[in-house]
Amino acid sequence: MSERGGPAGRFAGLRRPAAPVAALFALLPVVLAHPGQRGAALLLAVTAAVAALVAAAPWPSRRVTLAGAAGGVAALSLLLDLGYPGPYRLPAFWLPFEWTALLVLAGRVARRSRGRWAVAAGVLTVAAVLAVPLRWILRSPQGGWSGAVAVLLLSLLPLTVVVGVALYLRVQDVRRERAVDRARREQRLEVARGLHDFVAHEVTGIVLEAQAGQLPGQTPEETAALLRRLEESGLRALDSMDAMVGALREPREDGGESRSPVAAAGATRVYGLADLPELVERFGGTGPVRARLEAAPEAAGLLSGEAEAAAYAAVLEALTNVRRHAPGAAEAVVRVEVRTGGDGGAVRGVVVSVSDDGGSRSGVRGLLRRRPGSGGTGLVALAERLAAHGGTLEAGPLRPSGWRTGCELPVR
Repeated sequence: MSERGGPAGRFAGLRRPAAPVAALFALLPVVLAHPGQRGAALLLAVTAAVAALVAAAPWPSRRVTLAGAAGGVAALSLLLDLGYPGPYRLPAFWLPFEWTALLVLAGRVARRSRGRWAVAAGVLTVAAVLAVPLRWILRSPQGGWSGAVAVLLLSLLPLTVVVGVALYLRVQDVRRERAVDRARREQRLEVARGLHDFVAHEVTGIVLEAQAGQLPGQTPEETAALLRRLEESGLRALDSMDAMVGALREPREDGGESRSPVAAAGATRVYGLADLPELVERFGGTGPVRARLEAAPEAAGLLSGEAEAAAYAAVLEALTNVRRHAPGAAEAVVRVEVRTGGDGGAVRGVVVSVSDDGGSRSGVRGLLRRRPGSGGTGLVALAERLAAHGGTLEAGPLRPSGWRTGCELPVR
């Protein structure tokens, strides 16, 4: 039941023994006290009962926060310490109950309280915990300042443990919240990357095919082939979207975490350099731009699986940009080369590049100048992904015309 469900349910979350125990403790000293001391006993009883109720009640309740309730109880206890009018023996009865309630409040404030008044409420509650024993010891004939110091040290030890544990748990909560936020952000980035790398690539091909289909003079055989390619591209895009949605919606059957949306979008496998021939062939068969692959056989197996997936994504992004930003291009060439250097010609890395003859594209070049994390899902995000594997990304115009996008990844 909600704490805000009305007067009857305002303290519905109150721990069951708290209210009757607090009421019993409020009545006992008043009934058993000497008639001339009942006023002071009632004051002590009310203060301790309120402290017990506030320590046991759930907060916030309506507009009252935990910090406000704890600060109010601590202020009431401190005022009673300063102006207690009764005999010194009477506070000794209430000392364990009020001190315990204030100690619980100090832990709850350190653990849960937030807002601008949280620090003030914590300081007041800690001061009240330390001051409650002084109400009795300073008025006792056997007390004095030496006894007060001893009582303060005895109160400080459990107070330090309770507040320390509460702050530790609070730090753990903050770390857990940040970890959840990071996981959600990474998941959103994975979804955006999957949509960009796979779905957007297929949709771009569908748009170009549809535009080509509107040209006059199409034969029935060409129209049938065009429709077949449109169907295949649409099915691949739908499969990618279905895989990503399924990876987000359902956990794995073995109880572990769901697959990465990008890996799911890749038809349950991660693409690599061995898949470039199929990609280049499909790109050349779904548009006016010819495409060819020049791959060095010795590049196979030099990169890790994750690095090969990043290189594949770089080629996919570059070919998609050819479709979008180079309408005058006639040919695109994908090259996979092995970079050597140093003494003995040791292999340093693998260079994967895509070049075309479609002229300069300042808009694409401007993407690389955007600061990281500015929201891009194209070359900026691709550069960050390559950097995570020790690679670099370059994009720029060719002379006399054309554009080249290339990446270099170190061997594993």
